[in-house]
Amino acid sequence: MTEPILFGASYSVYVRAARLALAEKQVPYRLIEVDIFAPEGPPPDYLQRHPFKRIPAFEHEGFRLYETGAITRYIDDAFPGPPLMPDAPRARARANQIISVMDNYGYRPLIWDIFVERVRAPAQARSPDEAKIAAAIPQADACLRALEELADPRGPCLTGGDVSLADLHAAPMFAYFCMAKEGAEMLSSQPRLAQWWRSMRNRPSMTATRSPLE
Repeated sequence: MTEPILFGASYSVYVRAARLALAEKQVPYRLIEVDIFAPEGPPPDYLQRHPFKRIPAFEHEGFRLYETGAITRYIDDAFPGPPLMPDAPRARARANQIISVMDNYGYRPLIWDIFVERVRAPAQARSPDEAKIAAAIPQADACLRALEELADPRGPCLTGGDVSLADLHAAPMFAYFCMAKEGAEMLSSQPRLAQWWRSMRNRPSMTATRSPLE
């Protein structure tokens, strides 16, 4: 079987989610770095892989995909290895719900408004936008409270005992979010979620896909 190819930047949370799925399934793959934020933009032919010029994009034996959720579900279905979605309908629905919560309510405040401003801004020799951080705190708090309620209390993973795509989708965002002092403090007030993160951050797949920004 031909190795799949993943296109995207290794610092991207969404690229990392796809890499985590490949790592958990123990699928060898190639990562071709594509930085959509580079001054020159992505390669001209990248538009053929992703018409919206975002990352990641994916190819496997001539089959092309974009959108992280589609890519990770394909990886789970197309390759052998431990399943990355629960079989039970309710647990499966919960995993999909958590993924949707992270995409729609978590990504912007956790990553762009808190991590980028608190952590990346100083690294780029600019002052954090404190107003943007302050405005994001209530949104981030609502997201964490929702995840605390949705997480399976039996743990250690968000949907119970086995890792799922919900964990792999959320983990890259939490890796960055917790680098900000606000993120670490907010997570500490959600015991179930904090316990999940202590377990998740030490998985071999997380080590294998470590971001260059961590």
